[in-house]
This record gives sequence, C-alpha cells and structure tokens, in this order.
Amino acid sequence: MIDNLRNEHIILGVDPGTLFMGYAVLKTCGQQVDILEFGAFDVHKLEGQYPRLQKEFFFLQELIDKHHPSCLAIETQFVDKNPQTMIKIVHAQGVAIAAALSKDVPIYEYSPMKIKMAITGNGHSTKMQVADLLQRFLHIPDEQMPKKLDATDALAIAYCHFLQLGLPVSTGGAKDWTTYAKRKGLTDKELTGPNAQLLAALATVKKKKK
Repeated sequence: MIDNLRNEHIILGVDPGTLFMGYAVLKTCGQQVDILEFGAFDVHKLEGQYPRLQKEFFFLQELIDKHHPSCLAIETQFVDKNPQTMIKIVHAQGVAIAAALSKDVPIYEYSPMKIKMAITGNGHSTKMQVADLLQRFLHIPDEQMPKKLDATDALAIAYCHFLQLGLPVSTGGAKDWTTYAKRKGLTDKELTGPNAQLLAALATVKKKKK
C-alpha cells in the first residue's frame, strides 16, 4: 500500500447515467490530490437510448486519450425499484467499462454504500453530505462546485479509490472526516448517530476557521 501511495496515479471516476454521466479525473502523488477536471456530461437532449450511450462511449474514450488514466473507478450494484431504470443504468455502466477496456485501462468497482462509507463514514449519507465533505477535503471554491450532483458523485468514486491506495493528509491519517473529527474531539458527544455527529463536526471546524 505504501508503494502505491508514493506513486503517481491518474484516477478516472465515473458515475454512470443515461441522461447525465458524472466524470472526474484526479491526479494523486503521495498524499497530494489534485482535480484535473470533473463535471456531468449531458446527453439528455439526444433522442433515444442508444445514441446517448454512443455519445458517452466516445466522450469517455476522448477523456482517456486526454488524461491517460491509470485506472477507472466506477459505481456498480445500482438498485432501483423500477426495473427499466436499472436496465438503463446497467447499460451505461457497460458503456463506461467498454470504453476503459478499449484503451486497456484497469477497472475498479465500488458499491454506493462503499463510496459513502469511504467519504463520510456513513453508508447512508446523502449526496449533499458527500459533496460537502469532498469540497472541504479537496478545497474546492464555491464557484467551482457543479450544480449537478452527478459530478460530485463521480468525484466521490475517484476519491474513494484514492483512499484505497493510502490515507489523505487532509484528515490527519483518518480514512474519513467523521473519524478525524472524533480523534480531534470535534464531535458533540450529546448528539447520537453518524449524521448528527458529522454535522456537528463540520459546524465546529467551520467556526474554528473563522
């Protein structure tokens, strides 16, 4: 793990979607993490599922050619009450995987719960909580935060993979912000539950920075 941490990595994170596909490219070297680019690729104006999938496939190939990622990290095990939605998402996952395979890029899969656990320490965190922590971890200015959560979802996937390589310095050696806050005594002990403690920790840190 230490050797992996010291090496330079370009991580491509993808949040598969049929209307908007989240993507994020991180450059990591040791404990340093830089965002090369991230956003939500919009295909919703195209008519039909297959033209959208084709557009996503070509976009990912271009992204790979541009950044030469050392791996693709992708969200899997998506579950939805609507079977048709699940099928469409699976198709989008397949397109992303096929784009990576066409460029000989290794693939790593992470479940939604695994990603949330890695970022917040709570597998049932909301997308907004994940996005808020990522903004703090990676020091993203407010004006650069995307409106679409597909983008921050992809960023979370890429950052989750980084956490599998080693520990970020921004959390003092802890794997997530909640653990870091507990070590520093920033959580409110009177509050219970991961979400309550997480919000208390963030509020305390925000006050300390002022």
